[in-house]
Amino acid sequence: MVTTASPQSTRQRPRFRLVLATGAAAASLVMAGAVVPEAQAQPQARAAADDDGKQVLTVAVSQSIDSLSPFLAQRLVSTSIHRLAYDYLTNYDPEDGHTVPGLATEWKPSADKLTWTYTIRDDSKWSDGKQATADDAAWTFNKMMTDPNAATANGSFTANFKTVTAPDPETLVIELKKPQATMTALDVPIVPKHVWEKVGDFSKFNNDKQFPVVGNGPFVITDFKVDQYVKLEPNKTFWRGAPKFDELVFKYYKDGDAAVAALRKGEVSFVQGLTPAQAAALKSAENIKVNDAPGRRFFALATNPGAQSKDGKKFGNGHKALLDPAVRKALFHATDRTTIVDKVFQGHAVAGEGYIPPRFESYFWKPETSQEIAYDPAKAAQILDEAGYKKNGSGKRLGKDGKPLDFRILCHSTDPNDKAIGKYLQEWWGELGIGLKVECLDNVSDPWLKGDYDLAFDGWSVNPDPDFVLSIHTCAALPATPKDTGATDNFICDKQFDGLYAQQAAEYDPAKRADLVKQMQSRLYDTGYMNVLAYPNAVEAYRTDQIKSITTMPEAAGNIYGQDGYWSWWSAEPAATDDGSDSGSSMGVAIGAVAAVVLAAALGLFVAMRRRSTAEDRE
Repeated sequence: MVTTASPQSTRQRPRFRLVLATGAAAASLVMAGAVVPEAQAQPQARAAADDDGKQVLTVAVSQSIDSLSPFLAQRLVSTSIHRLAYDYLTNYDPEDGHTVPGLATEWKPSADKLTWTYTIRDDSKWSDGKQATADDAAWTFNKMMTDPNAATANGSFTANFKTVTAPDPETLVIELKKPQATMTALDVPIVPKHVWEKVGDFSKFNNDKQFPVVGNGPFVITDFKVDQYVKLEPNKTFWRGAPKFDELVFKYYKDGDAAVAALRKGEVSFVQGLTPAQAAALKSAENIKVNDAPGRRFFALATNPGAQSKDGKKFGNGHKALLDPAVRKALFHATDRTTIVDKVFQGHAVAGEGYIPPRFESYFWKPETSQEIAYDPAKAAQILDEAGYKKNGSGKRLGKDGKPLDFRILCHSTDPNDKAIGKYLQEWWGELGIGLKVECLDNVSDPWLKGDYDLAFDGWSVNPDPDFVLSIHTCAALPATPKDTGATDNFICDKQFDGLYAQQAAEYDPAKRADLVKQMQSRLYDTGYMNVLAYPNAVEAYRTDQIKSITTMPEAAGNIYGQDGYWSWWSAEPAATDDGSDSGSSMGVAIGAVAAVVLAAALGLFVAMRRRSTAEDRE
């Protein structure tokens, strides 16, 4: 983690450009696990300059943008961009994830905790020069409350809101129907009312045609090309201080081999999602640092529970046998997590247990020994036999309809882990007499949303507060009709889970809420719709001759890419300037003691929570 001088410093600095590459190139390398020979490396002291003389810092990412609309986006790369382009009411301290000021400088609940009053800062401006006010926040939340299409990505946050008003430019008042534990962790980008009130159909507006996009975060979105890049420039008026690089570009790489090769050559300054082979090779490379830290993601096997919409209509073509709990349990008994961690992740992961990764200690849950669905192929076969799924003369397991049990699993074509684990599943489940077709696609979202799958490799990033990743498994997250898009992950609708979700959402006591969250994980585990296989490490690398320092989250041992906040790219400090002097000391993570005092005075209590990445989300 990097700590530099106060953000109020105005010392002159050189012009740099920060580029984040996403997608294509970051994947093929990963898929193959290939390593570019050292002889091909052509290190450069700094990122290459573009035609206008600006310095370019490039970061490779392997995920394409689903939407630039904060009301629709759910993938990690998209929500990460929104954290850079828009301020949220609150943020998370990079050291330990506790709540710190964002657009709101302080907040306090009423005695009954049904009314929350936020003080909106007076030094935040939209990038078009207009003042950001409480009215913008009120409009954002009210739009989500009144337009289902505007609630697609983050509607769970406002479902319990009764009224939202802005009595004056610096005061936001939210009245709740019942207590809500996420009021200091509302991960909703606040948008400018004067721009977004002109939007018609929120379900179709992707915010990707007119640039620059007006925002009030540390960066401004300036350009976008589908499956190529998203460009951003520093917001010079950002209240915490402008970033140190002149441009930030999320560049899509589908081929991971190409991304790592570019890192070695100095054409790319940062790559995430490294394979074990890539990470091992890069550790010995000159001017490259590998960051291998406990991640905030889980990697899971999801089964189709029968795609359905809120109006009760069924759709999709999921295999009917997977509606039987015995079949799901047998499949999970025949899945060896230890082998997956040791052979696929090669130790860069921890075996999966509950839904929340162990990084979030207060919410982490693991099954009791009597509850655990451990690797036991003999037990799996016994369960299937007793449930009436017998083998025929050729060793094929038959369904209740007399047909062989053959399943499909959705696989991301850019993810080598999906492919490798898919091969293991074919072997393990084949011994049970069950067939498995691994369907690797560039775009898994389309069949997923249509319910056209049997099983799928799933994974989400979890925020300090787990509400969002829990909400996507509630009945309320289902699409309104089969033609609509809901916030659901994989169509789970379980009344017992919903009851626990409602209780935790209204529980302000941290210990009691944590217990309810653990009960939810236990229920999700028992239903067998989700099988968390592993908690992958964040394995990433950057060039030290281009990046002098950068903030990890948490500071002690955390990730750089996909943080709960904008700390990494906002704080990134160039390695050197053209004149040889140090640069970037004008910025820093200035949230320490002063912010802590503000928080203590404003809230009178410590709440460390919140949610997704994101959504990473499905991809």
